[in-house]
This record gives sequence, structure tokens and C-alpha cells, in this order.
Amino acid sequence: MSSKGRKKSGGRPKKKGMEGMSVKSGDKRPTSQGAGMTAKGVAKYRRRNPGSKLQTAVTESKPRSKARAARRKSFCARSAGQMKKFPKAAKNPNSRLRQARRRWKC
Repeated sequence: MSSKGRKKSGGRPKKKGMEGMSVKSGDKRPTSQGAGMTAKGVAKYRRRNPGSKLQTAVTESKPRSKARAARRKSFCARSAGQMKKFPKAAKNPNSRLRQARRRWKC
């Protein structure tokens, strides 16, 4: 069989709207600063993905609204599952998972 008739497997297909999306410096905090996306990074993502509802972390100890409190509680619950799934990251205090949880005050 010739190589013309074969399809190349290029790995995973890209998600719609994510072409050319890369994280530049200033869009994402380093783990030393608490991990997570910056407001600039979230704005950039939302420009590239119209209709997106991506938001930055709820970092207040007492969120001002019930919706923010619910978001924070939901994130903490989801990330607790990640702590179980990735015990190596859970043990490392400098992992992105632990830093993000710290930033969200989980």
C-alpha cells in the first residue's frame, strides 16, 4: 500500500476556538505568586472565545455575594478531588494544584 492512501494520525484534534491559544507571560501567575490566570489572561481568553464565562479566582476570605461564595465552594470541592487523584501533587506545597487552592483559600 502506498503512503498516499494512508491518513496521518496527528494526535488529538484541537478544540474549537483554541487555535493559536498560548499562555504568554503576564497571562498566568507563576506558582510562587499563587498560580492561576491573571485578569489580563482571562480577558484575552474571553476575547478569543466569545460567550465564554471564564472568571478569575474568588480570593476574598468572605465573598461579597452568594454567587461568588458558591463558585469558591464549587472550586474547592472539585480541586479536593484532584488532590485525591494526584497524591504526588497534593504532597508538594509548591505544586500548581496546592498553590491554586491556597489562592482560592480552600
